[in-house]
Amino acid sequence: MHTPHIRTSRRTLLTLIGASLVAGAAPLIASQAATASPAGLDDPAKKEIAMKLVSSAENSSLDWKAQYKYIEDIGDGRGYTAGIIGFCSGTGDMLDLVELYGRRKPGNVLAKYLPALREVNGSDSHEGLDPGFPADWRRAAQDTAFQQAQNDERDRVYFNPAVQQGKADGIGTLGQFTYYDAIVMHGNGDDGTSFGSIRRRALSKAKPPAQGGDEVTYLNAFLDARVWAMKQEEAHSDTTRVDTEQRVFVRKRNLNLDTPLDWKVYGDSYHIG
Repeated sequence: MHTPHIRTSRRTLLTLIGASLVAGAAPLIASQAATASPAGLDDPAKKEIAMKLVSSAENSSLDWKAQYKYIEDIGDGRGYTAGIIGFCSGTGDMLDLVELYGRRKPGNVLAKYLPALREVNGSDSHEGLDPGFPADWRRAAQDTAFQQAQNDERDRVYFNPAVQQGKADGIGTLGQFTYYDAIVMHGNGDDGTSFGSIRRRALSKAKPPAQGGDEVTYLNAFLDARVWAMKQEEAHSDTTRVDTEQRVFVRKRNLNLDTPLDWKVYGDSYHIG
């Protein structure tokens, strides 16, 4: 692209920046960008990357928005797993989601299943849900109100706590993603393989940057703890979402999750340009 000559003696600084933006070559802006804090995982572009990374592991697809309608029992003892983040009928987050949808849209197609969802919470039972629940879930997933409810519950329960804790620990975008992926799989409860327990295990081995530690050293300790937690449960024993995804980014010291990104999960290759 041809860059027009700009006479600084006849332009204000504001005009200089505007012209440089149009021209696509801005040393001043580049300098400002270099000194600005990198975006966290809650930056919209980074969040979109996070959604794709999780979807590659959860759904073998980068098209995370196609997963609103997803539902199946994967045999992990949590009943039905469904939606963009794997809400489960046995762990309470699916119940919270359907209750939120009911408050926003009373009488929706899933409302009649609320008593059954309350009954099966904490188990892998389908009692009161079969045979119609999967088909009705897919019908509900066509409703933008249900899609937004999934987005909001994902953020409230998983995404926002991960980002907030990551920022408190002084870790960057990649580190915040490692927290998010761990909360998605293990939950944020009190059991020995929950996110909180994984983080405590990591803290016993290394200090995060907020405590004066090295970020890469701490992330490796966190991923070590994550792998340990995954191996405690047969359904999660394949650790490629750590080994051939997150560790790849850590080894490259891509702490800001800058594109392009290349990784593998379960042997499948993925790319974000």
